[in-house]
Amino acid sequence: MATMDEEESSFTLPFIEDDENKQALVTKLEEIEPNSSHSCSTTNSFFKTCFNGLNALSGVGILSTPYALASGGWLSLILFFAIATAAFFSGLLIQRCMDSDSNIRTYPDIGELAFGKKGRLIVSIFMYIELYLVATGFLILEGDNLQNLFPNMEFEVGQGLTIGGKQGFIIIVSLIILPTVWLDNLSLLSYVSASGVLASGIILGSIIWTGAFEGIGFQQKGTLVNWDGMLTAISLYAFCYCAHPVFPTLYTSMKKKHQFSNVLVVCFILCTFTYASMAIFGYLMFGPQIQSQVTLNLPASKISSKVAIYTTLVNPIAKYALMVTPIVNAIKTRFSCRYNPRFLSILIGTNLLISTVLVALAIPFFGSLMSLVGALLSITASVILPCLCYLKISGIYRRFNGQLVSICLIIIMGVCLVIFGTYTSVLDIIGNF
Repeated sequence: MATMDEEESSFTLPFIEDDENKQALVTKLEEIEPNSSHSCSTTNSFFKTCFNGLNALSGVGILSTPYALASGGWLSLILFFAIATAAFFSGLLIQRCMDSDSNIRTYPDIGELAFGKKGRLIVSIFMYIELYLVATGFLILEGDNLQNLFPNMEFEVGQGLTIGGKQGFIIIVSLIILPTVWLDNLSLLSYVSASGVLASGIILGSIIWTGAFEGIGFQQKGTLVNWDGMLTAISLYAFCYCAHPVFPTLYTSMKKKHQFSNVLVVCFILCTFTYASMAIFGYLMFGPQIQSQVTLNLPASKISSKVAIYTTLVNPIAKYALMVTPIVNAIKTRFSCRYNPRFLSILIGTNLLISTVLVALAIPFFGSLMSLVGALLSITASVILPCLCYLKISGIYRRFNGQLVSICLIIIMGVCLVIFGTYTSVLDIIGNF
C-alpha cells in the first residue's frame, strides 16, 4: 500500500481488474488524505460497480441478524427496513456531495469540503476506530466458531497452565494472520476478501439447507416484540450497513456516474433481502435460543453446517490485514522518515495485531462488540455524517423546506440511537463479565 499521501481509504473494493486493483487495494479500505496521486480508474461498468457495492455491503453482519431479530422481536424488522432506507438515503446524499466538487475522491474529502480539516479528522477517527474494532471482531468470530467445531479443546502452555479452547484458538488464528500484516503487497488477499458476496450466499444457502433437510425445521414462533432488546437489535442492524466510506470510490470508478443511484438501489435491495432472509430463517430455526452468531447454533456434525462454518472462517483471516493496513500507514506517517519504512510497517502491524488479540481476549463477546460498533460508529459514519456534510455543502440549511425537515429528523433519530445504543452495548459488555 502507498503511504498516507497516496492512499484512498475505505472498507474494501474487490479487485476485478489488475490495473484498477493496484490503485484501489480492496474493499472497505481507503486512506484518509487528500490529493491522492492515484486517481481512481473510471473504467468500471454498471455491473462491475454493482458487484463492488454488493461486496462492500456484504460482511460478517449477516451472522448476527438472527440474533438481532431475536433481541427485538418480529416488529424490529420494521426498524431494520427503516435503517436500510436511511442508509440508502444517506448514500444518495454522498453522491450529491461528490457531484458538487469534482476534486472529491474519498469519504474524508467530503468531510473536509464540509467542515475543513476538523471535518476530515472526525471522519478519519470514526473510520479508523471502526476498522480496528471490526478487525478485533474477526478474531472473536474465529475463536467462537473454532470452539464450536472443537468444543472440548484445551491448550497446555506449561506446567499447570492451561488455556481455554476459545482463547487458544484466538491466539492460534492471530499467529496465522501475523505474516499477512507484514506483506507489502496485499493484492492476493484482496481477491479472497472480495468473495464477500459469494460467502454470504453460501452461508445463507447452507443454513437454509440445514433447517430444511437436517431435522431442525422452521417451527419456532418467536416473540412479537421485545422492548428490552430493541436497542441491541437496532445497533446490530446498523452494523450491516457500514460501507458508506467506500461509496466515493465506487462513484469515481464508474464510466457513467449518473447511474450511481441505480447501483445503490440494486445493492441495497439485494443485501437487505439477504440480511432479512438470514434473520427470518435463523430465528424460525432456533427462536430465542439463537446465539450472537447463527453458526454457533448449527450442529457441527452436519456437512451443510460445516460448509457454513468453514466459509465463515476463511474471509476474516484474509480481510484482517486489509482492515488494519490503513491504520498502520496512518501511524507510520507520525514517525520520522529516518526510520526504515519496512521495519516500521512490521513493527506497527505486529503491535496492532497484539493489541487486537488482547482486546479480543478481554472482551470476547462478538454480539455485544458488534452492537457497539453499529451503535457508535456505523450509525455515525453511515447516517449522521453524510447528512451533516450534505447540509453544509448544499447550503439547504439556510432555507426551510421538506428536505431539510427530513434530514434533520434522520440526524436527530441517529443521535438518539448513538447515545442510547452505545449505552446499552456498553452495559451488555459489562454484564457479560
